Amino acid sequence: MPHLTLPALTSAQVLFWLFAGIACGMGLLVILLSNPVSSALALVMSLCAVAGLFLTLGAQFIAAVQVIVYAGAIMVLFLFVIMLLQIRGEPGGVGGLPLGPKALGALLGISLVAELGSLVATASWPVGGAGAAATAAFESPLNTQMVGRLLYSRYLLPFEVVSVLLLVALLGSVVLAKRKF
Repeated sequence: MPHLTLPALTSAQVLFWLFAGIACGMGLLVILLSNPVSSALALVMSLCAVAGLFLTLGAQFIAAVQVIVYAGAIMVLFLFVIMLLQIRGEPGGVGGLPLGPKALGALLGISLVAELGSLVATASWPVGGAGAAATAAFESPLNTQMVGRLLYSRYLLPFEVVSVLLLVALLGSVVLAKRKF
């Protein structure tokens, strides 16, 4: 019988699978938590884990945009709408799960430490092969300039559609909140 051996995992692959697990776990918490604020915080952690996935793939610019735009600006909008509508969760536990606040805080703290550790670890990794060309392309100022030109020329219509969609969602939440008062 042939003996099967598993290939050795590199540290980048281990971090990739760690971030993938965190993103999937936090995605499940987004669905399972009944408290909307806790659910939004789990979504922030999921978005940060996706940014970690981009870092392991050598896409630092996309990871930064992921954190700034989605985990920052969009989640602030979500929390604003949640608080404006005064949505209440179900009583008991944190979001209806049997986890206590300390256990949930410890879980989120451990995942944050893992993400910060991977940021430090990936900053000193030498990248070779195709990853080196991708990293060099992301570090060059022309690439960021090209992204800006594409965003405001070729993808201007989708960019404007998304901004109008966000504006309509915000106005809709204000209208829904005014009906209650």
